[in-house]
Amino acid sequence: MSTLSTCRWAVGLLLLAPLLGTAQDEKPRRQGARTALALPADVVELERFSVILGRPTAHSIALSLLSQSDTEAQVQHRPAHAQDWVSGPWLRLTGAVPQEVELADLAPNQAYRYRVLLRPNAQGPSRMGAEHSFHTQRAPGSRFVFELQGDSHPERGHQFHPELYAQTLRAAAADRPDFYLTLGDDFSVDTLPERTAATVAQRYQLQRPFLALVGQTAPLFLVNGNHEQASRANLDGSPHNVAVWAQTARNRLFPLPAPNAFYSGNTTPVEHIGLLRDYHAWTWGDALFVIIDPYWHSPQTVDNPLGHRDKAGGGRPAGDSAEGPGAALKGKRDLWAITLGEAQYRWLAETLASSSARFKFVFAHHVLGTGRGGVEMAGLYEWGGKDPRGRDEFAQRRPGWPLPIHGLFVKHGVTAFFQGHDHVFVRQELDGVTYQTAPEPADPNYAAYFFDRYRSGDRLPNSGRIRVTVEPDLARVEYLRSWLPGEHPAGQSAQSPAFVYELRPR
Repeated sequence: MSTLSTCRWAVGLLLLAPLLGTAQDEKPRRQGARTALALPADVVELERFSVILGRPTAHSIALSLLSQSDTEAQVQHRPAHAQDWVSGPWLRLTGAVPQEVELADLAPNQAYRYRVLLRPNAQGPSRMGAEHSFHTQRAPGSRFVFELQGDSHPERGHQFHPELYAQTLRAAAADRPDFYLTLGDDFSVDTLPERTAATVAQRYQLQRPFLALVGQTAPLFLVNGNHEQASRANLDGSPHNVAVWAQTARNRLFPLPAPNAFYSGNTTPVEHIGLLRDYHAWTWGDALFVIIDPYWHSPQTVDNPLGHRDKAGGGRPAGDSAEGPGAALKGKRDLWAITLGEAQYRWLAETLASSSARFKFVFAHHVLGTGRGGVEMAGLYEWGGKDPRGRDEFAQRRPGWPLPIHGLFVKHGVTAFFQGHDHVFVRQELDGVTYQTAPEPADPNYAAYFFDRYRSGDRLPNSGRIRVTVEPDLARVEYLRSWLPGEHPAGQSAQSPAFVYELRPR
């Protein structure tokens, strides 16, 4: 490992150590959890140079290239069945500055291979990188796989193990999914001792070599989480605030989709940022994929206020206990103010209503963006239309809106809603809609956080990822566990799913 990599990771964790708490739901069994851990060798290599795929369509895909030092790069690609490579121009990469390359004029429903050649300059020798694959938009009737993870929280030393995270991502890459989704709280800025444009950007830079383990062969889609603090409530009219820094770093380091002929989404630019790229939808094979985001559209803080860190560390947000200033701030909120906003709601309703896809999958960090639980929260406020006493206030609170969000799901045949936030695997169902909570990918405690918040459903502890195999008549959902070497429970393996179920077209 390079000295630079070791120092950057160690200093980052040691600075955070005084701010990290202990989960109230389960005592960590790793007494040395706050000690800085070495990065895996392949992650160190991806710190030096990485490729992240993004925004695939029927005829194109974007590659984000990032080198630690100045270099020149050339992207070559070919259909998987072909022999001859198509070579792009040589590009000059400036150290630590990502550059995007768009591969266009691709064939739909086609597997491709690509590789990147690097050289120090035009006179220097070139070095050929490893070959990787990607797939353009699948045709209806095709079989394909996508995978996802819940909150990775690399800033939490007691709750995150770098080797376990890398192992989860390597296993996902080996499946060659068509794309990979993260469900938020992967770039948390709450615990930064000092929040500046540079320190916030570092949160995103630290994640990039890890996510490149899978992102170099599966396009990434990122869901906004509460701990990213990329939210409307944090805007102050200036470019010098955490929301601007966070979203700018996200859009700079990861090739996320903007609305075009293939993707629909948020067309409203935000001052000092431009297009947010926070919510979008696309069709792939027999499935519609929809990512939604309450954080950028709610006038008040949705979950934890900036500056009030997780007291519990294991996932309990500031104010979720009865103590501390965070509790007082959250207790004063009007949860009807948490909203997708008029534009996003209308877009969501139209997207679901106009799609004839056999499967419809919706993704967000959490029901309402706050609270704990799945279907337990789905009847409340904008999501379900009722207040905690069971009074239906939707027509009064959202005049002109035809249905709460869950009602849209039911009416328009949403197959499943995927969320993170609660750091555990739970499968539930409400009115024919599956609510699936995703586990953490790198918790070395293999904890069962927030089990008490779920009054129904199938519940399993951390860690791992979810794999979904979509075929014309069914989607197979599998929970694939991850363990550190030698810690597999007897009779279990990472190759055999810990839980499996099937979804049928609605």
